[in-house]
Amino acid sequence: MFEIEPIEVKRRQDRPAAVDETFRAFDPHQVLLLPPSLDDWLPEDHLARFVADLVDEVLDLSAILAEYTEKRGYPPYDPRLMVRLLIYGYTTGVRSSRAIKRKCADDVAFRFLAADQAPDFCSIARFRRRHLGTLADLFTQSLHLATKLGMVKMGRVALDGTKLEANASKHKAMSYGRLVDKEERIEAEIAALETRAAALLADAEATDAAEDQAFGPDGKDTDLPAELDRREKRLARLQAARAQIEAEAADKARRHAEDIERRRQQRNGTADEQAVTDAGEAAAAMARPKPKAQANFTDPDSRIMKNCDGAYIQAYNAQAVVDEAHQVITAADVTTNPSDALNYTAMLDQSAANTGTHPKQALVDVGYCSETNLEAARHRQLACGTDTFMATGRLAHDEQVPPAPRGRIPKDATLKERMARKLRTKPGHAAYSRRKAIVEPVFGQIMTCHNGRRLLLRGEDGARGEWRLLAACHNLRKIFRYAGTAGIAVLAC
Repeated sequence: MFEIEPIEVKRRQDRPAAVDETFRAFDPHQVLLLPPSLDDWLPEDHLARFVADLVDEVLDLSAILAEYTEKRGYPPYDPRLMVRLLIYGYTTGVRSSRAIKRKCADDVAFRFLAADQAPDFCSIARFRRRHLGTLADLFTQSLHLATKLGMVKMGRVALDGTKLEANASKHKAMSYGRLVDKEERIEAEIAALETRAAALLADAEATDAAEDQAFGPDGKDTDLPAELDRREKRLARLQAARAQIEAEAADKARRHAEDIERRRQQRNGTADEQAVTDAGEAAAAMARPKPKAQANFTDPDSRIMKNCDGAYIQAYNAQAVVDEAHQVITAADVTTNPSDALNYTAMLDQSAANTGTHPKQALVDVGYCSETNLEAARHRQLACGTDTFMATGRLAHDEQVPPAPRGRIPKDATLKERMARKLRTKPGHAAYSRRKAIVEPVFGQIMTCHNGRRLLLRGEDGARGEWRLLAACHNLRKIFRYAGTAGIAVLAC
């Protein structure tokens, strides 16, 4: 970074040099190792400069600033500094608060963004947790910025889901059958401990000498109340997990019964919401969980799910809608249901709400194929003009899509048969073949570049907020690649 005159290197007399060579000046005790201005530490086209200008000039942080009303105590860190660190950290795959804190001392880009400050990891973690909702809303802002630059066309989008590992071990989960058995055993242990504690207390009350003899000078036997307390707390966790599984079973039975009743009323041409409610309540009252239904003690909202490798992990189901033009994410959400089928309508509706327009084509994986979604796709094409290409089955390795049969479609063909025939046509096959090229690279980039394979925050709200923050950082990286640091001037207008 500075012009340095070459110097002669003096060699020891007892170690003859192989050749006469000159080297650049090297002084380990040099006082100034970096330029005096932080602005000179990074090249002009560095991602950190883009993040700094984006936070300072473009992003709306009024929702975060509005929460700082208390003037007592030591002044907090500037929210712009914290947002800078989190965005750059999530964009480069440094997501842990402790890792960000270390980078503020070791990494030039982080020191530049923090103005040579080093917030404690507790401050970073508290800031992220406190403002997670607003940080998740940066996803919508990033999408609007990409739209402003013309990166979102909404001609063709792809919808897919991926399993994100929860911050919990699957070995900390317990099935409903084991919960009931364990609960009964712990209740018996608690009863035995209470009986023993009562006997000890009765002996202790008889005489002080007997009390000293029973408990000892160090109070060893007084550990009984602590042991009792541990079992009572464990029993409370088991009962909470059991209540969660029973509530989920009741809710599932309620929704299923209400759906059946609504369909029956549609066939009969009637509409009685009270009958629908009554049918749901009756089913919920009779619902019983399956013995293998599980709940996790570390993160009760997470579920055991099967990932793309066929392994069962404790996870959340992350959903995304991706635009074809520049692989910008237009909708992002997290669910606790392993199946993708329940998210077709909700995700496309969210994408339309975020961008203000419906896509012309929607490419959907086989996981979303159901009679309900096929019917919804037909209505969506009539109402919004979105032509859905939904896979109806998986192909074996190297299996080719058979050509569509010639002639008219039979009148009695089901919606699934019609969709399968549609995908066999040349336009349908050409359109659907683009699905993997649109959405799969986005998941790969988030997993590798952003280190987003495993979530750090627990709970459904925490998982949703972190996934939307990852989606926002993905979009911001796309904007940086597309417009560079010069694009800030366009975005700030």
